[in-house]
Amino acid sequence: MKSFFSLLGREFRLFWANGVLRLLFIGAPLLYAVLMGYVYQKGKVTDLPIVVVDEDHSSMSERLIQMFRDNEILAVAAVKPNDNNLTQEAIHLDAVCIVMIPKGFEKDVLTRQTPEILTTVNTGNVLTANYASGAIQLVLGTLKAGTQMEALRKQGTPEAMVASLYEPFKTTFIKKYNRSTNYMYFLWPGVLATVLQQVLLLALALSFASEYEQGTFAELTRKTNVFSMIAVKVIPYLIMSFGIWAIYWGFTYWFRIPVNDNIGPLTLIAGVFVLSVSFIGILVSILIPNQLKATEVLMVIATPSFILSGFTWPLSQMPVWVQHIAAGIPLTHFLKAFRVLLVERGNLAQTLPSVMAMVWIGVVCSIASVIVLHFKRRKAKKAFARG
Repeated sequence: MKSFFSLLGREFRLFWANGVLRLLFIGAPLLYAVLMGYVYQKGKVTDLPIVVVDEDHSSMSERLIQMFRDNEILAVAAVKPNDNNLTQEAIHLDAVCIVMIPKGFEKDVLTRQTPEILTTVNTGNVLTANYASGAIQLVLGTLKAGTQMEALRKQGTPEAMVASLYEPFKTTFIKKYNRSTNYMYFLWPGVLATVLQQVLLLALALSFASEYEQGTFAELTRKTNVFSMIAVKVIPYLIMSFGIWAIYWGFTYWFRIPVNDNIGPLTLIAGVFVLSVSFIGILVSILIPNQLKATEVLMVIATPSFILSGFTWPLSQMPVWVQHIAAGIPLTHFLKAFRVLLVERGNLAQTLPSVMAMVWIGVVCSIASVIVLHFKRRKAKKAFARG
């Protein structure tokens, strides 16, 4: 046991002696936590610039423009009398939408000629395009309803009948969980979990590969057995990962993110996540005796993991073979458990399939690590005996 703790101390010393690794493992999560926090701190998309072309210049068109200005999602960047140089103007103002109010709009509305308002949406950014087009539809729908009801009143229709004619049925939408549709609550934790997986994989890629390159692997094999060798490499990063987890939790207060519910069960699941990721890193590091090559292999795994996780794009919409690849990445299952516990306010039992998937990934990788390390250790001991 004394030898085991001595090796643990050695592993921590190796970590602190490597300036790049120290900066990567501690600095990257902190930097991303602050950077991504301020990127998404606003949480909701507001003041998206739009250009309005008002060819009618009527009281109704002015009212519509004012309604655009009153909507918190939209910001009328320019009102133009015609469509001259419209494309260039929209690019210059970075406009998300262009709304065309045709000539004779008010007159045609009052005479029931059904004029058309044309809206051109810049879908270069799908997120802003959806927000802006939804807000424009809401404003136009409100104006349309108000105009129809006003026309009925002018015809002498009783007020009660006006309401019933316009509204044959009612609709109610109830938003659960992230009711404010705050992008910060949704994306920030998911990105940080991705960063944690990335730095764990990159750090552990160096664990055994560095021993091979520095010629200290044979010395390590003489001091302990296979299981202790793996434990010595994993435990320091498990401890430091929970330190990073505690810092992340502190940042939730800084950015006012409500994550106190289910934080205990999620911390437990985070431990399983860290272990499963660690065993993937350990396995690759044992298999590939070169730090650069081990890092490159794990980068191939880590880089697309957030996209494949199903966190922002549903897994059900991906090809089956892609879903199988995603199932082999711990982040996929951790983010699903995160959504159940913190976003949907579920319970620990509902995350069991995700937890078991991470456990199986960890078990398979740990068994493979033990087998491969056993043969590498035996080979190293034979080489030392001959030397």
